[in-house]
Amino acid sequence: MSSWQAERARVRELATRFWAWRAVHQPRTRDDIPRIERPGGWLPDWTADAVRRMRSELAVMESHLAGLTAELTARLSAGPAAGPSTGLSAGPAARAVQVDLRLLGSALARARWELDLLRLWRRHPGFYVDQSLGPLFDLLLVPADFDRPRCAALLRFLEAVPATLATGLDNVGAHAVPAFTRLAVDELADIGDRVRAVAGELAGALPGTLTGRLRGAAGTAGRALEDYRRALSRLPSGDRPATVGGQAFGFFLSRVALLPYTPEEMIALGRREYERACAREAAEETRCRAAPVLPRSAREQVRAQHEAELRVRRFYEEHDLLTQPAWLPHYRTAPLPGYLAPLAWLGINDDLTSPSRQAEHATSYVPEPAPDLPFFHYANAVDPLLGIIHEGAHHQQLALSWARADPVRRHYYDSAPNEGIAFYNEELMLNHGLLDGSPHARRIACTFMRLRALRVEVDVGLAVGGLGLDEAADRLARGASVDAATAAQEAASFAAAPGQGLSYQIGKAQIERLIADARPAEGFRLRDLHDYLWRNGNVPIALLRWEYLGLRDELDRATAAAR
Repeated sequence: MSSWQAERARVRELATRFWAWRAVHQPRTRDDIPRIERPGGWLPDWTADAVRRMRSELAVMESHLAGLTAELTARLSAGPAAGPSTGLSAGPAARAVQVDLRLLGSALARARWELDLLRLWRRHPGFYVDQSLGPLFDLLLVPADFDRPRCAALLRFLEAVPATLATGLDNVGAHAVPAFTRLAVDELADIGDRVRAVAGELAGALPGTLTGRLRGAAGTAGRALEDYRRALSRLPSGDRPATVGGQAFGFFLSRVALLPYTPEEMIALGRREYERACAREAAEETRCRAAPVLPRSAREQVRAQHEAELRVRRFYEEHDLLTQPAWLPHYRTAPLPGYLAPLAWLGINDDLTSPSRQAEHATSYVPEPAPDLPFFHYANAVDPLLGIIHEGAHHQQLALSWARADPVRRHYYDSAPNEGIAFYNEELMLNHGLLDGSPHARRIACTFMRLRALRVEVDVGLAVGGLGLDEAADRLARGASVDAATAAQEAASFAAAPGQGLSYQIGKAQIERLIADARPAEGFRLRDLHDYLWRNGNVPIALLRWEYLGLRDELDRATAAAR
């Protein structure tokens, strides 16, 4: 084994250990990209003892990573002249291992961010709605038969709801942010009826002996959620802000996301892109003479999406843009099942599969088409290509990343590379003519651009205190022409997950800069760079820039900000 192979093996060992730990302790969120496979029999645990253990175990891994990094840095500084057991040569192999080390640093920083800076487990009562009902919803997303192991997991999650909510009340108490409390109270209206409706819809799909137990567990869980809502309504109000604050936000930007921009620079970039999107959208509107014709049913929309997804795959190959391996599963849609509809607010209604299910097709669930659908559902009803070129890009990027031999790069670290790639892909497809036959799809694609540019200043404003939740929702509704419900949901999401809203525009800007700097090289081929990006799509762009081009400028800026 060469010196660099030995170093890589050490990094992979720590990564394997961290991600096994993360599978147990990673908080459940409503985003589809960070979903993680859990070990058998898993249940969420946010008791005081569990949080203490998390902190202690995380500190051990942080110390291990610091030791690996210091040792590798010393051996690189010594160089090959110091001997094979002491020095190491620089070059592509060195960069690859150092990138993996910095990537692990990002993962550990995210865990520390969640525990000790963002602290949703302490500040946001809705966190425990996500930890209790969220795993049930995620399991229901998988388009598989309800066999006994799956039914056992459903029952386990339902039966654990009361204990998880009790832990939540113990943890949030006087620490709850009033704005977050109000959001949770509003979301839990009629929650008992909705949980019981899920059980009713599932009754015909489960083995008969389990139906009664499921209804009983759903009834108990529903009552616990109703009690939780009443308890939250009695929490004292106050002026505790939802903002995480500039110092904590700076930790996230520089240590987790490894972004090379200050908040002020990001806002300026977002405003310029917003203006560009507005101008382009105005031009596209001149093509839209009549209202779009929607599919007659969800099943008709599903059939159209199936054909459109195959068309997109051919388009990538015909235009020499992105390799489509024969083994790559497809991104499909299906009508929204009745057992999912009552919980559809708990996350993105899709199943992008997982590392152990790489051979399975992804599934996104669509409601019945209607003019008054929420913004993104309506867009997909107008033209299924709009979902394929974003969520479908996510699925392809994740599937390609999961297939990597390197365990360090198989996992989600931050949204900027993942969302940056998908947003970049939208404009790539628009510019290459995929949407030329659908004027309304072209216009909506520009609305996407406008919304994602506007998200930057909303995200930053919510994080550092320049915007309140209502003001942020109003800004999104007016500035991006989305419905009030979508705007409110986005504002609530960005307040609870600072840095996610800006990731689309900032990640895309980093990708465009990477392409601009790679293009002068002899033999440059855009398809090759796209293949590299999609295959490494979980890795922050500053690290990919260092590995692909040998340029540390973006990483050095992030490192300087962290110091």
